Amino acid sequence: MIRSFNNPTFSFIMQVLDKLYKSDCCLSSMKFKGFLFNASFLWVEAIALFPFILVKRKGPGNVLINHECIHLRQQLEMGLILFYIWYFVEYLIRFLQYKNHYLAYLHISFEQEAYGNEGNLNYLGQRRFWAFWKYL
Repeated sequence: MIRSFNNPTFSFIMQVLDKLYKSDCCLSSMKFKGFLFNASFLWVEAIALFPFILVKRKGPGNVLINHECIHLRQQLEMGLILFYIWYFVEYLIRFLQYKNHYLAYLHISFEQEAYGNEGNLNYLGQRRFWAFWKYL
């Protein structure tokens, strides 16, 4: 369900995003502001599909938003098509390696970077280009 721009939930989310932007997080160095929408049908807590972040629940926390913003930065760096191909191929390799969906997901280099740095709200301001590479 897409929230309208006049909705209080959307206003709260935009305040959170503005706070993240001011701390040089969530793609602020690229002069980009994404769109955050509530999508209660999601099977996961959130998903980044450039330039959107879809969240399952209202009022997501800063850590979750930062995690998804890291994915948005990864998508911008690689280009959308290459990012999704790489993500899927790496997932398949990890699935063959671990024979478990969740472990395969956790060991994808993009996810390792995002989970490892989601708590650092200043991470995107200091992040190096293709930083996920060190998690391969």
